[in-house]
Amino acid sequence: MSSSDTTSPSLRALDWRLRFGLLSLVWGFSFLFMKVGTESFAPFQVTLGRLVFGTAVVAVAMAVKRERLPRGARTWVHLTVAGFLLNALPFSLFAFSELTIPSSLAGICNATSPLWGMALSLVALSEDRPTRRRVAGLGIGFLGVLTVLGVWQGFHGLDVTGTALALLASLSYPIGWIYVRRTLAGSSHSHLSLTGAQLLLATLQLAVVTPLFTSVPSSFPVLPLLAVVALGVLGTGLAFLIQYDLVAEVGPTTAQMVTYFTPVIATAAGVALLGESLSWSTPVGALIVLAGAALTQARPKSTTSGTGGTGGTGGTARNDAMNVTVGTSATDGTGAAAGTDATTGTGGTADTETTDGTGGPADTVDSARSAGDDGTAEERTRRSRVREKATA
Repeated sequence: MSSSDTTSPSLRALDWRLRFGLLSLVWGFSFLFMKVGTESFAPFQVTLGRLVFGTAVVAVAMAVKRERLPRGARTWVHLTVAGFLLNALPFSLFAFSELTIPSSLAGICNATSPLWGMALSLVALSEDRPTRRRVAGLGIGFLGVLTVLGVWQGFHGLDVTGTALALLASLSYPIGWIYVRRTLAGSSHSHLSLTGAQLLLATLQLAVVTPLFTSVPSSFPVLPLLAVVALGVLGTGLAFLIQYDLVAEVGPTTAQMVTYFTPVIATAAGVALLGESLSWSTPVGALIVLAGAALTQARPKSTTSGTGGTGGTGGTARNDAMNVTVGTSATDGTGAAAGTDATTGTGGTADTETTDGTGGPADTVDSARSAGDDGTAEERTRRSRVREKATA
């Protein structure tokens, strides 16, 4: 699959730390934009507007880069499913959830994506081997979710339906990532081309659904309209360009750290700008969720003995870039956790564990060496016995 620099020179001129901070702000404020947008527009309309403006930004980037849409009926079928699971469905679920829950809670629910991703990868990806640390992270993250929900209070004062919708939206991302990995990894098309097509297909899906369940708005208030435009242009289109560029420059491990800032910014924005209430259990539970998510992303350190898989390491990097582009960047924002799982969760597990000596070339080499040593020892013993007999 070909790669391309998707970011404009003006953005590249900024230090990566500034772009990292900008991405954190954009993704954190995405939940506030959704909340403001749903105050005047139906959730499907907010999602459709978001996808229209986001797709337009990516289309402009494709035109500048002279990229074309991918070809092949099978590729388009897979992108249709990916667009539904990674864009149309989660975007809509988050918009519906914010009708009844605070934007800060929606942002925290989004941070559970790595937890869902790890649990699903253990079932769907046979090469994704569990470790004690990752299993512990899953348990800690689940405890954090219960803390956020205030389970000891019997979910008092919490809208269960809205929270469930937000959690389902977070679950949709890793399902989509796994599907993308199974069907689109290794594609010869560029990251920008695939993502542009995926967003276009998701937009068409919402364009069909929205008129069936909503009517044309009687008015277009300025603030909610600007919120939808910002959600699309910044939280969907521009965020993709920045995210892919960060992965290319500093690697997926560093770029995924944005995951841990997004819910913090979403919570701060909701409380400061929307006047949302905040009990002690929300920030405490969020910290526990993030700690658990961090543990689920832990990977074995690669060793020198695994260098027989150098080519595999390169393949891992390419697969990670693929998953970041189609899985994370295409989800554009609401899932900073998306980057996490797409790059380090479901994206690179098999290749990493194969090249770090757990079952790849290193083990083969070690086994050969051991066999060679044993053979040498047996030969020495045989010769010694021959000498003893000759002496006798």
